[in-house]
Amino acid sequence: MSAPAATEGPPLRRNRDFNLLWVGQVASELGANVSAIAFPLLVLATTGSPGRAGIVAAAGTLPDLVLAVPAGALVDRWDQKRVMIVADCVCAAAFGSLGLAVALGAVTFGHIVAVALVEGVGFVLFGVAEGSALPKVVADRHLAAALARNSARAHTAALAGQPLGGVLFGLGRAVPFVFDAVSYLMSVVTVSLIRTSFRRDPVPERPRLRSDMRAGLSWYWGQSFLRSTSLISMTRSFTLNALYLVVIVIARERGASAALIGLIFAFVGVGGLLGSLAAPWLARRASTRTVIVATAVVGAVLVPLLSILPGRATPGVVFGAMWILNPLWSTVVGAYRLRITPPELRARVLSIASLVSSAPVPLALVAAGLLLEAAGTTPTVLVFSGIMLVGATIAIGSRAVRDAPDRHSSLAGQAETV
Repeated sequence: MSAPAATEGPPLRRNRDFNLLWVGQVASELGANVSAIAFPLLVLATTGSPGRAGIVAAAGTLPDLVLAVPAGALVDRWDQKRVMIVADCVCAAAFGSLGLAVALGAVTFGHIVAVALVEGVGFVLFGVAEGSALPKVVADRHLAAALARNSARAHTAALAGQPLGGVLFGLGRAVPFVFDAVSYLMSVVTVSLIRTSFRRDPVPERPRLRSDMRAGLSWYWGQSFLRSTSLISMTRSFTLNALYLVVIVIARERGASAALIGLIFAFVGVGGLLGSLAAPWLARRASTRTVIVATAVVGAVLVPLLSILPGRATPGVVFGAMWILNPLWSTVVGAYRLRITPPELRARVLSIASLVSSAPVPLALVAAGLLLEAAGTTPTVLVFSGIMLVGATIAIGSRAVRDAPDRHSSLAGQAETV
C-alpha cells in the first residue's frame, strides 16, 4: 500500500519540503528554458536547417511517447525521491558533455540529438515522480494552490530563462549548456534535502510490470472526462510545441537577433505568470466546462495572428497570450485528476494522460521544420491554426466536458492564494 496523502499540514509558504522541491525546480526549469532556445539556435547556426532543428526538438519529446506508460508503472514501484535525483544527475552530465564539445569545436549533430533525448527521458521520469509525490508533500486542501504555484514556477522560469538563453548564446555557444548542467545539479541538492519519505510499503507479491500498466490503462480508459481533456490537451500540445520553432523562424525572417529572439519568448513567461497569479481566484469561480472551452477557443483564435500582425517582437506577444489560460487549465483539470485517481495508480494515470496529450509532439516538431522549409511560415501557421480549431470543436461538443462538475472541487474555496 502506498503512503496516504496528507490531509493536514502547514500552508505552502511554511511547507519546507514543498518549498525545497519548488526552488530546485525553478533552477532546473530555468536551465531547461535556456537550452530550449539554445538548441535551435545552435542547430540553425551550425547547419542552417529548420528541419534539423525540428528533429532535435522532436528527440527531446520522443520519450513522452515511448516511455510514458512504463515510466508511470515503474515510478509507482520505486522511491520517487531517488528517481528525481538520478534523473537530474544524468541530465547534468549530458549537458556538461555538450557544453564541453561545443567549447572545443567538436560538437556533432548526433551529439546534440543524443543530449536532447537524454533530457527528454529525464523530464518524463522526474515529472511523473514529482507529480505523483505531490499529494504526500502538501495537504489536500492546499493541492490546488500547489499546482498553481508549480505553474507559476514554470512560467517564471520561461520568463527569465528564454531571454537569458538568447543572451548566453550570444556570449558563447557553449555557455547555455553549461548553465543548464549547473541548474540540474542545484535541483539534485534541493531534492536531496527533502525529508518526506517517498518509500513504498513492501508488497509480498508485486504483479508483473505488464499487469501494472494494464491496470492503469484500464482505470484511465473508464474515465470519460480524463479521455476528453487529454484529447483536447493533445491538440494544444501539438500546436504550442511546434510553434516554438515557427516563432523563431518568423522572428529570424524579420531580422531579429539571437538576443531579441530570446527576449520575445519572455512574453510566454509573462503570459503564463499572469495566468498563474489569477488561476486560484478564477478556479474558485469559473465552472470546469468554462475553463476547458475558453482555453481551447482562445488558443484557436490567436494562432493565425502570428502571421497577420507585423513586427519582429509581435509573434512573441501573440505566442505569450496563448499561454495565459494554461495555468488555469492545470489547476482545475490537474487537481480534479489527482483527487479522483487512487493513490496507488497516480503515477500510471499521470503518465498515461501525458502520453495521450503529448504523443504527437515529436511528429509536430518534425512537421513544423519540414513545413517551414517546404512551404514557408504563413502556410505552416495555417496548418496549426486548423489543428487548434479541432481542439476547440471537441471542447465545445464533448458530453464529458458538458457534464463536468461546476467547480473542480468543493475544497477549491479553501485553497490558499499563491
